[in-house]
Amino acid sequence: MKNSRLKFGQISRTVLFACAAAVSLSGQSTQVAGEEQFAAIQTTTHRLTPAQYRNIITDVFGADIDLGGRFEPDLREDGLLAVGAGIVSVTATGMEQYDAMSRAIAETVVDETHRDLLVPCTPGSATEADDICAKTFFTEVGLLLYRRPLTDEQLDAYVGAARAGAELTGDFYDGISLSLAGMLSSPAFLFREQRAEPDPNSAGLYRLDSYSKASQLSFFLWNAGPDRALFDAAAGGVLHTEEGLTRQVERMLASPRLEAGLRAFFNDNFRFDEFETLAKDSILFPKFSPVVAAQAREQTIRTILDVVLTRRADYREVFTTKRTFLTPDLGSIYQVPVFKNGPNGSPDLWQVYDFSESDPYQGILTQISFTALHSPAGRSSPTIRGKALREIMMCQVVPAPPGDVDFTLFEGGEDLRNATARKRLAVHSSEPMCAGCHKITDPIGLALENFDGSGEYRTTDNGAAIDPGGELNGLKFSDVDEFAKIIYQDTVTTSCLVERLSSYALGRSPTLAEKAWVNELNETFEENGFRVTDLMREIAVSDALYQLSGAAPNTASASVN
Repeated sequence: MKNSRLKFGQISRTVLFACAAAVSLSGQSTQVAGEEQFAAIQTTTHRLTPAQYRNIITDVFGADIDLGGRFEPDLREDGLLAVGAGIVSVTATGMEQYDAMSRAIAETVVDETHRDLLVPCTPGSATEADDICAKTFFTEVGLLLYRRPLTDEQLDAYVGAARAGAELTGDFYDGISLSLAGMLSSPAFLFREQRAEPDPNSAGLYRLDSYSKASQLSFFLWNAGPDRALFDAAAGGVLHTEEGLTRQVERMLASPRLEAGLRAFFNDNFRFDEFETLAKDSILFPKFSPVVAAQAREQTIRTILDVVLTRRADYREVFTTKRTFLTPDLGSIYQVPVFKNGPNGSPDLWQVYDFSESDPYQGILTQISFTALHSPAGRSSPTIRGKALREIMMCQVVPAPPGDVDFTLFEGGEDLRNATARKRLAVHSSEPMCAGCHKITDPIGLALENFDGSGEYRTTDNGAAIDPGGELNGLKFSDVDEFAKIIYQDTVTTSCLVERLSSYALGRSPTLAEKAWVNELNETFEENGFRVTDLMREIAVSDALYQLSGAAPNTASASVN
């Protein structure tokens, strides 16, 4: 492959030109034949998230494939990166990175270590083109990468590109690699597209085709492309039946892969991507490190999964549970001893830990992933924490501060600089331009003031005793324990989860017409004991998840491949 790398820059444009006619991205596509209209319109598209990209490559080619590049930042919209993925495009720099990754992946797939495992046929000669073997490879790989069978035009283009590559390099596998790189750079791989078709049960109306439904379902439940069983269901048309769809949903909910789907949602919903830029003052918080930051994120995910997946318990327990998972590094901040001793003395980094009733830690709001993530580098911040509580846990919008705020008002004299956060923040209530927002953030943020900027528990601030008392929705609390119980009972937190999970599944915010569906999900969620997997089932089998939101297709001719 060394020689082919040297030649790649010279010949790749020639080889991949053969695919150009079949690989493009357009807004909509329809084909019309007399009175029978077959529509293959693209109703919505979502760029694959980095995790989805990795998951697909792992599923298709194996976990040892090095991507060899980096991803552009995602955009958060309406609280979710999953929604932002529906409105982002790819910049020229981003396309260069995709191109670099496609080449690296394709070269690895056909190298001497992987080719016998990943190429399902042996060419007649390793130094010549073999259209039959190439067709076998791209038929199988194309289905998995494009999440639908290749069209005859696409298949011919990729086989032709492989043939041209083999003729130019004198190597069958180089030809496969060059053509596969083109496939991995295609919008049909990089974007999740939806296609519509005439609904045979409703004249003049359209529905998602079966492969679009399969992708909608798999990315929701597993954060990955469909597996073989789901492709078979799509090919057989059974996803258009209530029984067939339900059977696939139940199978997928029972799969170990559901954990990956839950991880993806909660990482997105709780904005854990912000850990990638989190930094702390090492002098003020010497226990905090990048290792602790990564483990804090994992601790909360494990805590959530214990509630919603392992025990299938009431979701609200994530705010009150005393049960969590710790490492020695985390234990140093939580001030508890944690040892790497697993069953029978085997080393185990993670340990189940149950805080006692007298411990101040309970639920995810008192964990480092919340208290440290939503604090500046050198201190705590009730305002930032209160804003995060409102926006993340309650789906409420807190306006940004006005641009003409005079922050010297809050610095004050020596008495304020050495005062507790509660005393310093009291200035907000006296300033009309600040009072409106800070009255909904500061009081609930102060409930967590016993936790410093690294998440470690303390009882004083600048030498004065901390008062974590306050009020939420007319209910008073004196400490974080009472506050957690109020959050547990607040219906806003559960309705927020329903709103976010439905948006995550749809890949967009629900329309006004879909609000009634979301309200029904809220009612069912409560009736089922606030169990997240039951809520996912309700969404996954609902017609609303597969409902077209756009208008009927037009008749402009285009191609999305």
